[in-house]
Amino acid sequence: MTFISTPLEEPGRDVVRGGVADALRSDVSLLGRLLGRILTEAGGPELLHDVESLRGLAIEAYEGDGRVSIEAAEELVESFTPTRAEQVARAFTVYFHLVNLAEEHHRVRVLRSRDTSKTDAASDTLPGALARLVDEVGADEAATRLQGLRFHPVLTAHPTEARRRAVASAIRRISEQLDRHDVVRPDSSAAIEVQRRMLEEIDTLWRTSPIRTTRPTPLDEVRTAMSIFDQTLFEVVPRVYRMLDDALQPDAAGVAPAAAPAFMRLGTWIGGDRDGNPFVTADTTLEAARIASEHVLFGLERAATRIGRTLTIDSTDTPASAELTALWKRQSELAGAAASQIGTRAPHEPHRRVLLVVAARIAATRTGDAALAYNGPEELIAELRILQDSLSAGGARRSAYGELQALVWQVQTFGFHLAELEVRQHSKVHRETLAEVRAGGELGEMSQEVLAVFRTIKTLQDTYGVNASRRYIVSFTQSAEDLATVYELADAALGADAPVLDAIPLFETFADLEASVEILNGMLELPAVQARLAATGRKVEVMLGYSDSSKDVGPVAAALALDTAQARISDWAAENDIVLTLFHGRGGALGRGGGPANEAVMAQPPGSVDGRFKLTEQGEVIFAQYGDQSIAERHIEQMAAAALLASAPANEEANRVAAAEFSSLADRLDETSRKRFFELVKADGFAPWFAQVTPMEEIGLLALGSRPARRGLSVESLEDLRAIPWVFSWTQARINLTGWFGLGTALKAVGDIDELRAAYARWPLFAAMIDNVEMSLAKTDVRLAERYLALGSRDDLRDLVLDEMAITREWVLRTSGNAELLERRPVLQRAVRLRSPYVDALSLLQLRALRALRDADGSDAAAEPLRLLLFTVNGVAAGLQNTG
Repeated sequence: MTFISTPLEEPGRDVVRGGVADALRSDVSLLGRLLGRILTEAGGPELLHDVESLRGLAIEAYEGDGRVSIEAAEELVESFTPTRAEQVARAFTVYFHLVNLAEEHHRVRVLRSRDTSKTDAASDTLPGALARLVDEVGADEAATRLQGLRFHPVLTAHPTEARRRAVASAIRRISEQLDRHDVVRPDSSAAIEVQRRMLEEIDTLWRTSPIRTTRPTPLDEVRTAMSIFDQTLFEVVPRVYRMLDDALQPDAAGVAPAAAPAFMRLGTWIGGDRDGNPFVTADTTLEAARIASEHVLFGLERAATRIGRTLTIDSTDTPASAELTALWKRQSELAGAAASQIGTRAPHEPHRRVLLVVAARIAATRTGDAALAYNGPEELIAELRILQDSLSAGGARRSAYGELQALVWQVQTFGFHLAELEVRQHSKVHRETLAEVRAGGELGEMSQEVLAVFRTIKTLQDTYGVNASRRYIVSFTQSAEDLATVYELADAALGADAPVLDAIPLFETFADLEASVEILNGMLELPAVQARLAATGRKVEVMLGYSDSSKDVGPVAAALALDTAQARISDWAAENDIVLTLFHGRGGALGRGGGPANEAVMAQPPGSVDGRFKLTEQGEVIFAQYGDQSIAERHIEQMAAAALLASAPANEEANRVAAAEFSSLADRLDETSRKRFFELVKADGFAPWFAQVTPMEEIGLLALGSRPARRGLSVESLEDLRAIPWVFSWTQARINLTGWFGLGTALKAVGDIDELRAAYARWPLFAAMIDNVEMSLAKTDVRLAERYLALGSRDDLRDLVLDEMAITREWVLRTSGNAELLERRPVLQRAVRLRSPYVDALSLLQLRALRALRDADGSDAAAEPLRLLLFTVNGVAAGLQNTG
């Protein structure tokens, strides 16, 4: 028997097996066979036998009534020696890494085969979205809206990516071999070599510890994010623009000036987000910006050099324009010897020599050669435009608007800073610092650091331009004074030489969301804000936090409160002639605003998008969305299409009518779900009970990210716990409580199934909520949930959770009209069913570890079970995917 491959092939297992694509089935079968071979080599046939035995029992438990089989699986798990338990946990973890790889590989295969040309009318493509928009508003208005389009992802380093960087690298190498496997002839020597390399890399993956021994520093997180830029974004972004340009001018694309705007901007909090992270200092922020600039300038330099070397166009047929000749003269005076050397190599190729000097100037900008460096990206774009115009005037239009246009788009998108480095700090820290500044005297260490950040922002703006770092996020904004404090602190740090700043309120808690418009009205009265409004054309950005609001009032009430706040803020913007951008602080898991992002965009209140969508991309989501070029290209296209269509009259009218029609239903869902949520989280002793029944404390020991898991030292108060471990812990316990708790009771209290189904059919926000909860419930397991909840000593809280889980499952299915979870999403349903038995096996191993840890109570006997538990955390995260 070969590990992992049999569930996809074995007859009689249709519940687990159903309908897997042949190509994906083949990939999983191959990787499974190879993994089985590695396990046999590493631990002998006995290891493979133990893994296979647990796998078989887990599948039987999943397919049958589960009671006898899961107990048998538990008995097997308890019989393992500590070493064997770790080996089995690692085997299942490696399996999930390989299956995730196979699924990603198949997704890329499908994307490459689909037609994304101008004839694609699907509304989640840019050509389809544009066509639909033209039908609704006309060609001129659609063109105007397209020019204002903005998709702005912001990369954050929250610790939801449980994989080590070494593990991710090993997986990427296996992926490269799987690519080769697709094109070699079976039974050829090349195929044999591919399998040998796969075995080598799978063996390396097996032998690489999944647990980090040290917590990554903020700069480690910066460098990890840079790999996404280098591998995908730098190349993918101009490809998306080119695809859009092909749709806009099908007969002229590539031979006429580009019609597609550079609509994407990249932001980052990595190295700038210091809220609760003492390891992010002013020096860290400065170095993070330097690393990012190094990467983008090196990318631009290589692109300019590559294009310049191919631009071997003779001046006889394609003469230089007067502007290009004047540019070459300026370059010769500026670059001196370098220009002379280039001119000697290309005496009759004026366009080539100009672009090669451009490349040399980009290099000088990167290395800090002030005499040759560009003053900013605008100067570089101006020179590239001269080059394009000269080529076009000389008849070489394809050279003017081909690869050279891609370089222009890259500069427009990434500038010299790559991603705008946004700073975030807690309002309480600002208030305490300002109190010290006003009191006079010597400042404390924290206050000195706060003021140093403003000096760092000024340095970044002087070095890379104002857009390199001007947004300053104020966590837990509770009044306009919290924004005024930012500007006063900047003045205290630098006086008249203070940097250009846009202080952005972040509304996170339910109370802050409720007070948002009042706070924004106060903000408009601040002189510093009035000056910025005049300078920016009355542009304002407001950030909404999904994580803490969900932890504050529960997932249902939080979703409704966020929707209401967006509608109110949008109305406020219209009344005050504000160009509004709402910044969505979404996480990967449903309890933190997760779920399909493009569907969420389409469900936003009227006026809240207006062609601009900004959101955080964090943890495992970054690598899932941007780790592969084809997937990244599709994601960017979907998000841009959704941002365009969200403000289409038909979509806005549908959302407006639904919000009015179902406002009473929203009020009832809000009130009942919140009351039910409070019944749980406000119960005496809830926080320590939560730490007992989930691996919350142990997750804090994992070196997942640079930021601490909680704000205080104890778990006596839920307020001290960050939203990320709150969600992550419930997910690990196979309960996913943060994604659904309270919804079932609220639906049952409404009771009118016709009203609920009408809302599901006509109210996009409610439909998205029901669909997301279906996905969340599909990844729960009541048998395992019972075992985790039994770790605590509170039968009342256990029963409350299990009762709500059953009620929610029943009423979500009644509302959707489905007979089973995910019935209308068969591909996702099959994926969950295929994975679940294997996640179950890891959960049983994790439960063994947790029971031993609870019994050990901090003694020396805790070392072995703690190690096992940490292994399983990585495996469960890989198996469930959207974990935090």
